[in-house]
Amino acid sequence: MTTESITNQFSEIRDGMHIDWNVPIQMDDGIVLRGDVYRPLEDGRFPVIMTYGPYGKNLPFQKGYAQQWEALARDHPEAVAGSTNQHQAWETVDPEKWVPDGYVVIRVDSRGAGASPGVLDVHSPRETQDLYACIEWAASQPWNNGKVGLCGISYYAMNQWRVAALRPPHLAAMIPWEGAGDRYREATYHGGIMSEFGTRWFRQRVAPMQHRESTRAANPGRRLLDDEWYRARSADWSQVNVPFLSAANWGGQGLHLRGNMEAFMLAASQHKWLEVHGLEHWTHFYTPYGVDLQKRFLGYLLKGEHNGWEKQPRVQLQIRHVDGSFTERHEHEWPLARTQWTPYYLDPNDRRLSTEPVAVDGTITYAALGEGVTFSTPALEKETEITGPIAAKLFLSSSTRDADLFLVVRVFAPSGDEVTFPGALAPNAPVAQGWLRASHRKLDSARALPFRPYHLHDEIQPLIPGEVYELDVEIWPTCVVIPSGYRIALSVRGKDYEYEGTTRAPIVDPAVRLWRGCGPFTHNEARDRPTDVFGGTVSLHAGGQRRAHLLLPIIPARD
Repeated sequence: MTTESITNQFSEIRDGMHIDWNVPIQMDDGIVLRGDVYRPLEDGRFPVIMTYGPYGKNLPFQKGYAQQWEALARDHPEAVAGSTNQHQAWETVDPEKWVPDGYVVIRVDSRGAGASPGVLDVHSPRETQDLYACIEWAASQPWNNGKVGLCGISYYAMNQWRVAALRPPHLAAMIPWEGAGDRYREATYHGGIMSEFGTRWFRQRVAPMQHRESTRAANPGRRLLDDEWYRARSADWSQVNVPFLSAANWGGQGLHLRGNMEAFMLAASQHKWLEVHGLEHWTHFYTPYGVDLQKRFLGYLLKGEHNGWEKQPRVQLQIRHVDGSFTERHEHEWPLARTQWTPYYLDPNDRRLSTEPVAVDGTITYAALGEGVTFSTPALEKETEITGPIAAKLFLSSSTRDADLFLVVRVFAPSGDEVTFPGALAPNAPVAQGWLRASHRKLDSARALPFRPYHLHDEIQPLIPGEVYELDVEIWPTCVVIPSGYRIALSVRGKDYEYEGTTRAPIVDPAVRLWRGCGPFTHNEARDRPTDVFGGTVSLHAGGQRRAHLLLPIIPARD
């Protein structure tokens, strides 16, 4: 698909809205971006809801992402009801559901994409500056009440974190819905292991939308370590002080989870809320559940509505159950204050996870690029809830100078079948996943927490073959209530997790093959994992003084 977006500006009244197409918005360097403005028919001053990104401001959802749209309309018809859906675009709000409530909806094609010329440089500081300028431009218009809000999924969430750190004077509230905050740790390298997602995503989703007269930014090459380039494209939580509602997805392993949690824990804002749901990446943004949440938050912050949001608990969790159902529960903080941090010790002698330290030393060896080894608890004696961040401590030796660890937290039914869940972008996702390249084991002592290791990724520390190293591995947060009789397991692998059972209907995307557990967040880049470095064998050492363990956030029932 190629983009031949029109750039002529015109206005019309359509579908109950006043629509200004391709409005010019001039940047400080002379580049003119183009935005579509959807306004109420009546005169007045209204708050703005804005998005800025490369997906095509007026590309209909059902045309650009037909299979996702069909799944949404089929499984959640209530999400598409009450609208012609002709103005619905991927990962943005539907103007037909917001303009009648007294909002102006603005979508801006980012520099170099769609109808906006310039250098296409995704997630760049230049884009962040542009979004700042667009916010302030909107605030200067005669139909704005002086308040601008941001609301969107993924790309439209990630740039919210960055622009908020610049503190635009008229940015009054934002809803980053499933959006990463750390370009290195969450989008490009998982634990130091290169994710193939970025290249695949750009080729399939961004390049086709490039403006016909734009150029692309120079390829920065393979930047193996976290440096200024990545930090300029990541959130600075210390500077984010705008009120926000951070909406995460339990199934967002690989991109759409960690950043939302980190933001709630670390952002400077005194007015912040966290919501966590399940199902596919896009679903609840459009369902009545999600839209009601968005409208209450933005109505309170942008319009001063007395809608009860002032009583909204700081944390709203959709607690996940093994049958795929959810139970809504309100909390006051994240992680939960009543968490019982419980180590489950690895016993290599019988591949068990035990709540008691293992007395006898043991070693287990597996092929370094293979399926690894799985440790399991006995059948649980009582129902157990796991909700929160997870960490693992391992002791490892390698026959080569490096090793990649793929950690998978899993649940098995009494029948022996694995319990999986619809992930944000995978039909059968495990409970949780984490990654670490052994040569990136160096921790940041100032940022690391017992339940969330934080690696610096500022130098490569090769292994001496045969020597044992202590590694702390971050596993992304999760939530599941596990019935008695089920088992909890930890797989330590040398490659991506793949579900071996019968898959649910796949979330199809032309960019990837059938997704079997990781979605598009795979790690098979040959240049990044040469067999002479990452092949061979890996040995796990545990027992005695080496208390290798999986640290789980066990949540007791409330009194």
